[in-house]
Amino acid sequence: METETKDAAQPAPHSVKRHAVFFAIVIAFIAAAIIRSSIATSLDSFTFDEAYHVGAGAAYVQTGDFRLNPEQPPLTKLWTGAYATLHGYTISPYRHFADKSDERDFVEQDAYVNNDPFALQSRARASMFALNALLMFCFALAARKVFGDLVAIAVTLFLAIDPTVAAHMPVVMTDLPVALASGTAVLLAAAAFQSWKALDLVLAAVAIGVALSAKHSGIITLVAVGVIGFAIASVFARNATIKTRLKRSAAVAAVVLGGIIVLWSFYGFHFHETPGTSDDTFNRPIAEKIGDVKSPFYRAGLNVMLTAHIFPRSYIWGLADTIRAGVEGRAIPVLAFGQQFYSKAPFYFFPGIVAAKLPTGLLILSIIGAILLITGRLPREYLAPFLVVTAFTAMFLFFLIRGSSYAGVRHALPLFPFAALLGAFAIVWLMRSRIIALQLGSSLLIVAAIVSAVPQMRPWEYFNEIVGGAEKGYLYFNDEGVDLSQRIAEVANYYHRELEPRGEVPYLAYFSNSADRKARGMDWVGHDKTRDANKYDGDTITGTVIIGANELGPKMYNDVGKVLRGREPTARYGNIFIFQGTFETPKAALARRLYNSAAYENIYVPEPNIAEAIEKLKRSVELEPAAFFVALELGNQCLKVGDREGALRAYRISHENAPKTDSIYDLLGEQVARIESGEPLENVTPLRNPGIE
Repeated sequence: METETKDAAQPAPHSVKRHAVFFAIVIAFIAAAIIRSSIATSLDSFTFDEAYHVGAGAAYVQTGDFRLNPEQPPLTKLWTGAYATLHGYTISPYRHFADKSDERDFVEQDAYVNNDPFALQSRARASMFALNALLMFCFALAARKVFGDLVAIAVTLFLAIDPTVAAHMPVVMTDLPVALASGTAVLLAAAAFQSWKALDLVLAAVAIGVALSAKHSGIITLVAVGVIGFAIASVFARNATIKTRLKRSAAVAAVVLGGIIVLWSFYGFHFHETPGTSDDTFNRPIAEKIGDVKSPFYRAGLNVMLTAHIFPRSYIWGLADTIRAGVEGRAIPVLAFGQQFYSKAPFYFFPGIVAAKLPTGLLILSIIGAILLITGRLPREYLAPFLVVTAFTAMFLFFLIRGSSYAGVRHALPLFPFAALLGAFAIVWLMRSRIIALQLGSSLLIVAAIVSAVPQMRPWEYFNEIVGGAEKGYLYFNDEGVDLSQRIAEVANYYHRELEPRGEVPYLAYFSNSADRKARGMDWVGHDKTRDANKYDGDTITGTVIIGANELGPKMYNDVGKVLRGREPTARYGNIFIFQGTFETPKAALARRLYNSAAYENIYVPEPNIAEAIEKLKRSVELEPAAFFVALELGNQCLKVGDREGALRAYRISHENAPKTDSIYDLLGEQVARIESGEPLENVTPLRNPGIE
């Protein structure tokens, strides 16, 4: 009997083989995704924020202090910062910071000057490949737990093919980690709220905590899981007793609380950003940061979080920044489907940008999956957990639509696991069909997606054939999903190869980090302020203009590319366009240079020079009054020096040009009325400039 019991406890050989096959296939797909991404992104430079994130993360690891770069939670920063520290990354002693830009300069001085930035990027890429591979593997395991082996394998294949996922795998940013962690959390929560087993509940809580620590949009995951969980535990528990409903509701509350505890662990369970002191050491005091938020509802919520110590102070500071810049909007015009909008595109923008970024084969598979689900063709056991996934996706999309659109597909990445699951359902159903044509059709769609997406070098720039591919995508979109500074190495190479030998200094209109350009030995008009002071004074400029696709398209203001549109470029490298010849002077470029110099060299610095800033801002406003935030900043500075007429004039110009669709229009109107009424200037609070968020 004892022998029989032991034999019965042994797993069946076919079960062991099935597990082995599953893990082998999933690991192979993830490995292939890493290899493909590594090759396709090998020419990419740091995106605009990556060095800032890695440098801040190294400081977290070495000091336990979370004052730097608080606008993003710490997961990716701690992960890459630990690896950078292991390889000898050095940090500078802290000092006082005068707002975001000054803090960024401090961190980037370490990243680009005091350390080797190119070795730093190589190490950052390696560590992010490891992190995203781990998160993708966890998502596959969660999909397997809920939907079985075949769906989990198919969903991994879908993500491995997708070019947007490939583009984000090596970058030190928060979007792919929160997408994968949120997808995992929702699937594990769906399983937990069916079984109500302690282990399943713990796994869901851990996954929620990882999502919270990846990006502030993880709060949507937390809220969604809580709302859905309480609904399942009470409203939809038809045959459950009151005791059972209360017990399950308590379990849901424990999952939510557990997720918050996991988040606290990433901050070492310290409430204050700087351990050992209760002083405010952020680049902007947290009270002022919360005060920048325009919505009374959000301000009240943030203050409750702060008073009740629900989250660490650094997390709350970052949440306030996210609400202010990401939800309420930044002064960034958006080109969506060929039309211009201020900050927020129409409600269909995010679903549309996902549809434009998915390879056509994968998009069709996702649509087929949705049709199969709606028509009841899929196994009934899929329905309940997928309703949980759908409910989360709907909630996430609701908040996404209400926010700013400047980041494009980056902020929409949590929608990709939903699309991938639909596509996986379609693949499995079609492959299981006895109709050879359907099986062949599924294979052809996968092959079509691979042919369209995998050969694409620079997958960040990928658009599917519906919107004209990578070559023409910029004609319809100008958000960060088009470009985020990745081609600055090629710009530098072109400069050293073609321009530097003949002593030519190019005009550069490519959104990129000046510290990165300097590290690559570049020169450009505006780099030497004395030499280039009069470059834009004439009616024309002559020479080489290097411009990014984001800048070449039409803009509501600061339309630098206006003088170049319609011309044939001398050369093009993806989304970098090079023009040579004589052109009408782009006054918008000078206006923007004056504003940037005033803001980041004279105002938001440790030792401000307000008088010089006012002169630069006045000239910028004269050249480009449509850039309302420049006049707003001018009004703020005039307030500081007690110039009532100057402040009134500047705020009026800003109000006349401000977008009527944004609340800043009403705030400017109130500011003008207060100054006109004769209210003492010391009682009038400057408006937070949306142009520096």
